[in-house]
Amino acid sequence: MRKLALKDEYLLRVEKPARYIGNEINSVQKDKEKIAIRMALCFPDVYEIGMSHLGIQILYDMINSWDDVWCERVYSPWADMDRIMREASVPLFALESQDPIREFDFLGITIQFELCYTNILQILDLSGIPFYAGERTETDPIVIGGGPCTYNPEPIADFFDLFYIGEGETRYRELLDCYREIRSNGGSRMEFLLAAARIPGIYVPRFYQTEYNDDGTISLMKPLIEGIPARISKEIVDDISQACYPLKPVVPFIKTTQDRVTLELQRGCLRGCRFCQAGYLYRPVRERDVAILKEYAISMLANTGYEEISLSSLSSSDYSGLAELIDFLITECKSQQTNISLPSLRIDAFSLDVMSKVQDVKKSSLTFAPEAGSQKLRNIINKGLTEEMILAGAGKAFEAGWSRVKLYFMLGLPAETESDIAGIGELANRIAAVYYETVPKEKRNGKVQIVVSTSFFIPKPFTPFQWAPQATKEEFLDKAYLTRKAITTQLNQKSIKYNWHETDSSVLECVLARGDRRLAPSILAVYRKGCIFDAWSEHYRHDVWLETLKENNVDIAFYTTRARADDEIFPWDFIDVGVSKEYLLKEWHKARSAPQETADAEELITPNCREQCQGCGAASFRTGICVLRG
Repeated sequence: MRKLALKDEYLLRVEKPARYIGNEINSVQKDKEKIAIRMALCFPDVYEIGMSHLGIQILYDMINSWDDVWCERVYSPWADMDRIMREASVPLFALESQDPIREFDFLGITIQFELCYTNILQILDLSGIPFYAGERTETDPIVIGGGPCTYNPEPIADFFDLFYIGEGETRYRELLDCYREIRSNGGSRMEFLLAAARIPGIYVPRFYQTEYNDDGTISLMKPLIEGIPARISKEIVDDISQACYPLKPVVPFIKTTQDRVTLELQRGCLRGCRFCQAGYLYRPVRERDVAILKEYAISMLANTGYEEISLSSLSSSDYSGLAELIDFLITECKSQQTNISLPSLRIDAFSLDVMSKVQDVKKSSLTFAPEAGSQKLRNIINKGLTEEMILAGAGKAFEAGWSRVKLYFMLGLPAETESDIAGIGELANRIAAVYYETVPKEKRNGKVQIVVSTSFFIPKPFTPFQWAPQATKEEFLDKAYLTRKAITTQLNQKSIKYNWHETDSSVLECVLARGDRRLAPSILAVYRKGCIFDAWSEHYRHDVWLETLKENNVDIAFYTTRARADDEIFPWDFIDVGVSKEYLLKEWHKARSAPQETADAEELITPNCREQCQGCGAASFRTGICVLRG
């Protein structure tokens, strides 16, 4: 009989015991005596966040389909349980078997966000696994990193045995078979790592060395072992319609962030916004067949009992089969009283028509992301969105019955001026005015509500803006003040609410996103001072981070506000994502060529992939939209 790792007295002392007991609907149980490899998949954040991550659900389903492997799950214990486990010396355990993580062959950690880095150390610490990969023994699990942050793994490279670069469906079987063969023949941990380093998409940090110039920039990164690649190419799925998909996803006992069935429409984005890392990392665009998605939807709703289905994509309105899929789901979901959720739509007539079909307009709000307050700046970031489109879209939304609109912007974008910032308030005011011009007084449901939210621009690897300096904390605060001031001077100011993101964590995120191996001692030191759950504002301790970085002689400005030369070698340049550095540099130069005095700069715009191929390099994968364009 399955026995819980935690005593009842411990579970009764924490906020949500269901985070730790496992045994949820559709979770997988296997006979330990009949399997050869045990793997724990970890999302280094609280259960409700980790359970909402589609990537782990896909890997969990795929790996458990193999008879010789049992894949289980583990998440970061929340602060209350973290204290209890340390006090009672309870080792971190997997949900399915409740066995200690240290007994597993593999610990695979999905790294979605830089501010989760201290939680990775929490996972290792509570598991009794040495922090540094070089200190682990034959009895320790192989620690694997995956996910978007592995496209610059260097700040945390010393903590991982290997990284899987790219989409997980392609190489895990080969990797696990390699491990099983070497172990069954009495081979060592080092022998496996040497063999793994020759598998496409696998990066073993200990076999690579970085050298630096006198100014702190990188002069060279080279492999130390003959026969392993100098550059690691990302792995992608050629035909995602035929890839595995979790038709029986695990259903938690408690409400999670994404408490619904998720249908992934496509991977990649064809838009090319110059600030958006995901838009470049996941190229080329690959769509799932609409007939298969219809089958998935029916199966997943039946297998879970969920009352909502979400259509997931970086830009859902760009999915070519969206109208057909929506019409099908409306027919199917009406009979089951199931809601349809459509995130990441654009501001156009098609998207609004789709939204009006699936949402109760009296209860929902619409979210638009203009990103910048002026047309000039939207051109610079290649948003592909004009003010006319925004106002027309808002008008159609108001006509359809919406009266609440959320607007997302970024502050600190390259070439931003005070007039661009003032444009945020002006645009919000114009949208509010459209409501009063469009909706007759007798049909209004109170005042229009415009919620303006600003985040601070963080230049990320593998984007055209990876060369851009980040604004300082003081500059960010000034920009937020100017935004608020601009809003308060508008005629419709009482209809506009303003929120802004924290500055401190935005600066740290930039340090970690563009960092190198010299950051590892600081990350470990700050963890030892008690920092975990840095992504949660109530737990984030900026003063401790600043103190620790200073103690370790880390110059924050080197990673944030410093200008980069065109030919600088970045810590992540050893990874090949398909999109060439030459193309990204061309886009960076294009953005910087903006004439300051005009908003009509069509030469700044790069057409999307469906309109015209720009030769970014992703065609080398010979799949998706690159093939369809011929």
